[in-house]
Amino acid sequence: QGQLVQSGGGSVQAGGSLRLSCAASGSVNCISWFRQVPGKEREGVASIHTENGFTTFADSVKGRFTISQVNTRNSVALQMNSLKPEDTAMYYCAARSGAAWLSCRPERPEIYAYWGQGTQVTVSS
Repeated sequence: QGQLVQSGGGSVQAGGSLRLSCAASGSVNCISWFRQVPGKEREGVASIHTENGFTTFADSVKGRFTISQVNTRNSVALQMNSLKPEDTAMYYCAARSGAAWLSCRPERPEIYAYWGQGTQVTVSS
């Protein structure tokens, strides 16, 4: 059974950077980040397939965010640069097992079995 522990986040001015980390235990092979603001649906941000490093990003963050494995296969960092006020949200790490690499995308949050506790990111203008 997988467990996810998140760290990082906080408050920053527009144009700044923040880094989120997620450590997953168990036999997961697809780790994604989602974000949510009150009253809106959860939005996918980025994904990484931990067996081959395949990454995908939402159009809204392409060129600004990167996702990478750090130290161990199931430890992942989301580096967020050039942050905008519209990036303000609660960010969640999510993971699932048995994912084919092409299907590891920040979509369909309902298919992710494991979720982190969430961390707030606030970007001020």
